[in-house]
This record gives sequence, structure tokens and C-alpha cells, in this order.
Amino acid sequence: MKEKFKAVGFSLIAIVILLGSQLIAELLASFVALMGVPTVICNVLSACLYLALAGLFIWLFYEKLLHIKMADLGMPKVSFKPKWILAGFLLPITVSAVYLLFLKGEYVVTDLTAGKKVEIVLTGIFFTGMAAGFVEEMVFRGVIFHLLEKAWNRNVAVIAPSLIFGVVHIIGMDFSLWSCILVIVAGTSVGIMFALVRIESGSVWSDAIMHMIWNVLIIGGLLTISEKAGTYTLASYVLKSHSFEITGGEFGIESSITAIAGYYIISLIALSLIHKKEGKTK
Repeated sequence: MKEKFKAVGFSLIAIVILLGSQLIAELLASFVALMGVPTVICNVLSACLYLALAGLFIWLFYEKLLHIKMADLGMPKVSFKPKWILAGFLLPITVSAVYLLFLKGEYVVTDLTAGKKVEIVLTGIFFTGMAAGFVEEMVFRGVIFHLLEKAWNRNVAVIAPSLIFGVVHIIGMDFSLWSCILVIVAGTSVGIMFALVRIESGSVWSDAIMHMIWNVLIIGGLLTISEKAGTYTLASYVLKSHSFEITGGEFGIESSITAIAGYYIISLIALSLIHKKEGKTK
């Protein structure tokens, strides 16, 4: 029981590291902005600092203080499996294609300056994509996954962080009850998908690159698919449908039944590959 309490406590510290790293990075970037540095550079700086600080704090606390090797936390030398990079592109492209090809909508190009367009693209790639995608996977499918698997079992390590991942996406949001439920279901589903990819690939790096690609293509500001036209985006595809399940409610298409179906298709593929691999070792 003591080990389980420790696992929960050390898991909470990982979330504190995530939040603290982001806060410090944004504060430092804000300080640089006061010196007259362009916003786009500050956003890229903030992203790089966020990723670097989170990695540093994880290394200091878990490897140096608790003597848990980074490889055991799912963070060995960085490498990616090509099949998951391919899946990382196919998932958001397919989900987007379903809306663009089969659901009525209207394209709206946002009236922006060239500088603002560059800012949106680079922020989407570096902060929304790289920093958020990698740090969240390092914490949820890296540290927390390892701690819970060691204290309980792999099933708990897959489901519990995924449920937490879903819940944190509604914190601070003024959503309706049904939107909250849909976001939690979607967040848990995508968390399970990332966890299964982590198990199959043997590290967090493949699911992190998938997370990054998803963030860049779906919420990175290149093309927003929603019931309303976005403002911080190059263009929007404004859906005519107001069906809660199809549009994803207040959170957007990430929590739609289309996206959730995609998460489970990838999950089933990963699960099949895991069973196949484990069957060969028996």
C-alpha cells in the first residue's frame, strides 16, 4: 500500500512539473517580450524552454533523486518508428477529410497580416505541436505510466493516466455537462491510444510525435474545422451541422464521434501488434 501511495504522489509531482515548466517558460518569454523582441520569437522561445525545462526537471527528480532511469520512464535515446509517424499523419488527415468531403460547410479565410500568419504557423508547430505534444507524453505516458504500472499493473497504467488526461482538458472550461462528458470520453480514448502506441513502440517518442502531428494539423491554426469561424487561424471550415456528436460540442472535432472512432481504430491496430509481438516471445 505504501508503494501505491508513493506512485500516486510522484505522479502528481509529474503534473506539477508540467504546469510549472510551462509557467516558467511563459514568464521568461514574457520578460523577453518586454525587451521589444517580436511575439513570434517569444512564442518559439517559450516552446523550447517549456520542453527543455520539463525534460530537465523530470531528469533531476526521477533519475537523480529517485534513481529511476529515464529509459524505464519510457524515455531512452530519441527514436521514432516510421509506422507510427505515418499513422500520426493519416489520423488527422482522415478525420479532417471526413468533414471536408462529406459534411456541408463554408471556407472562411481569416484576414491577417503576413507577420500574423507566420506567428500562427510557428506557434502551432513549436508550442501547440512540439512542446505540448512531447511534454504531455513524457508526463502521462512516460512518468505516470511507469509509476502506475510498477505499483499496480499495465491495465491501470493505460487507463488511469488516460482518464486524468481527459479530465484535465475540462479544467477551467465553461462547458455544458454533456460537453464535459464528451471531452472526458474523447480525452480518455486518445490517451488509451497513445498508451498502446507507447507499449508497442517501447518508448514515448512515437506517441509523442503522433501527438505533435495531431496538434499541428487539427488545432495548430492551419485550418480550423468548427461550427464557428476561428480568429487565430489561417482559415476555417465552418460546419453547417449543429449535431453535438458530429461537431464535438464546445471542445470541437477532437471530441467528435469521428475523431473518437479514429482513436479506437489506431488503438485496435496497436493492440493487435502488441499481442502479436508478445505471442512471439512466449
